[in-house]
Amino acid sequence: MSAHADTEATGYDKYVNYKTFGIAVGAFVAMLLVPTPRSMREVGVEYAAGRHYVLDLYATKLFGKSYSEAAQWEALTARILEKNMMQGVRSRKAVLRRNLAQTKALGFEVQKLHFDRFRAFLQSVEDKRFTALMVEAHALRHKQLTYDMLNARDKAKANKMAWHIQVCIAMVLFVIVCFVTEAIPLPGVAFCIGLILVFSGIVTRRNVAAMFWSDACWFIMGSLMFAAAFVKTGVDKRLCLLIFRVLARPSVKWITAIMILVISPAAAFISDHALAAMFLPIIIILYRNSVNGDIPVDPELAKMLAITVCMACNIGGFGSPSGGARNVIMMTYLEDMFGTSIGYGQWMIYAMPFVLIMMPLLWLLLNWLFKPKITDLGPALITLKADIGRMGGWNAKQIIAVTIFAVMLVGWITEKNLLLSLTGIRLGIGVIAIAGAVAYLLTGVVNWRDYQEKVDWGVVWLYAGAIIFGKALFSTGAAYWMARSVVNGLASIGLDSPSSLLGVAAVVTAGMTNLIADGPAAASVGPVTLNMAGVSGAGTTLVPFMALITAASSSFAYLLIIGTPPNAIVYSSGFLKPRDYLRVGLPCFVLAFVVLMFLALVYWPLIGYPGHRPM
Repeated sequence: MSAHADTEATGYDKYVNYKTFGIAVGAFVAMLLVPTPRSMREVGVEYAAGRHYVLDLYATKLFGKSYSEAAQWEALTARILEKNMMQGVRSRKAVLRRNLAQTKALGFEVQKLHFDRFRAFLQSVEDKRFTALMVEAHALRHKQLTYDMLNARDKAKANKMAWHIQVCIAMVLFVIVCFVTEAIPLPGVAFCIGLILVFSGIVTRRNVAAMFWSDACWFIMGSLMFAAAFVKTGVDKRLCLLIFRVLARPSVKWITAIMILVISPAAAFISDHALAAMFLPIIIILYRNSVNGDIPVDPELAKMLAITVCMACNIGGFGSPSGGARNVIMMTYLEDMFGTSIGYGQWMIYAMPFVLIMMPLLWLLLNWLFKPKITDLGPALITLKADIGRMGGWNAKQIIAVTIFAVMLVGWITEKNLLLSLTGIRLGIGVIAIAGAVAYLLTGVVNWRDYQEKVDWGVVWLYAGAIIFGKALFSTGAAYWMARSVVNGLASIGLDSPSSLLGVAAVVTAGMTNLIADGPAAASVGPVTLNMAGVSGAGTTLVPFMALITAASSSFAYLLIIGTPPNAIVYSSGFLKPRDYLRVGLPCFVLAFVVLMFLALVYWPLIGYPGHRPM
């Protein structure tokens, strides 16, 4: 669904700008022509042969035989230890803490009989021996294994992996130029990503289609569908009036303040995707009712309302562990790697001040950057009251629309705990969103023509491309290569003090999260930053603070449409262009970084961390 804020051609209406597209293609080709850097080949060695060598090490050290000769339960033991080693785990207790279900969640097909034998064997291994073996395996994969050690077959695999990394880095340059300049319509960039990955051999033609349709993509599609249902029935008008009718003087400043006050704290506890989808029809109806005969278009007002929603979502996610998968990932890494746990309330003590400080700063930033012609939204609310008056009371379709949304909202909140325990099936937020969209059809709230005309299908494809883009960077090792290169480069020039390491981790993670989703960003960068903290400050507060700062900065997806689902959802309004995200995102990025470093270097040290020396 979209509502164009001005008469200028949108990104969908434009044709290819061959000048800027030539720059994107030139950057892509130039990167491919550069001789493969040694660091890429090193990562290629890790990804192509590292796992095989580590599995052999475990089998040899524990069972006195090669991995290929190991019994099924012995091979399972080696695979589980390798997976834990890659996550930075060193403690035998941390491995044993995971039950059968948690082990299966790591991606293993495990029979209970083999799992029981694995646990029984591991309980017989001494802690000191286990830790030494995990350290040895980590050193083998990340430091000792070299290209010259490989046989001809493994060398060919390593060369292929290094080439895949180089293709992905070239693709990063291509995508960034295309998104910033709108060289081609943005959904076209999504298809270019898929084509590059297939033509380069990184994914197969069979896999590429499946990779496009992730749960997150289904969620965006379903969210835009239910927003269309709200608009069709007039529920958007009722919700808008319900939220803002308390204002005596409904200026744009107060409207944006209320949106931030509602969205940001809520994003710490419920899905930011859902919040963005819920507020999308509200900002559209606000804008449509604000323009008039004297001022028929006000692009600044439209942009301000739209960008407020996604930025408010982005700054709120760090506030509690429920705010995103990235938070839980870092909590898990911290406990598994160092045996340091952090409770729900404890997390909020460290994290919620970031949200509370960023809320007024975001409001000040938005009101400084945007100067709309229309500042009094009172007439818009008066028009809304008149429209609702003509509707009369709540009708059946409006009640059904709200009821289905309420069921979806409960499903989104409980799908990974209550619903999972009741049904034994992890539904995912995307499946629930599509189920709601189908429910709107079955109850007669909408027909397919409503979805066809009111859903911005270009945004669906755009975010599908973002998902496959992030998956490719993660699976090929390109994301790991970028993170490792930056961290090693900065360490080589002396930026290895605790404060420098925290700053480096924040910048690296924030950069990654704008290219891939926040969860994969935390998953790929987290082990790097925590290992860095463990080497420099074992036993000090640097370690838990590093986990917190990595989680926080993985929510800094302010710069690109593809950075996070809320960015893509509000882009479907038609109010924003890619450069608008940079216009707000760059100063917001700087503010968020300064606030985060202030907390890490001033506030967090004041309260310390139980059982850890000051860094």
